[in-house]
Amino acid sequence: MTYAALGKIVLALLIFDGFLTFVLEVLFLPTYIGGHAFPVAALIAGVINVALILLAREVTDRLLLLSLPLVAWLIGFVVGLSSGPGADVLLLMNWATLLLFAGGLLPPAALLYKLAQHPSVR
Repeated sequence: MTYAALGKIVLALLIFDGFLTFVLEVLFLPTYIGGHAFPVAALIAGVINVALILLAREVTDRLLLLSLPLVAWLIGFVVGLSSGPGADVLLLMNWATLLLFAGGLLPPAALLYKLAQHPSVR
């Protein structure tokens, strides 16, 4: 197996991980400590998404391919906001959902912006 083929497999797994981490973050979003809501998943989302981009950086230097794990996370977010049969939704319109969106999107977007400024990234 060549390095290029292995890189494609690793990138595909990172894209799947981007969606899978969103699913796990949604499950842990309504976490309570005592009687107070504490959305720990919103705090962890940014760290995980940054790590996925840094891992993707090991196999590719193309900005479009680097952003695919984050795109998979965003697709999961949109699916979580949309209603299913019976008008069921995974994400409610509240402050924890906004915090999950900001925490999961802003740090990796800042990293992608910084990487776009680097001359080795195409």
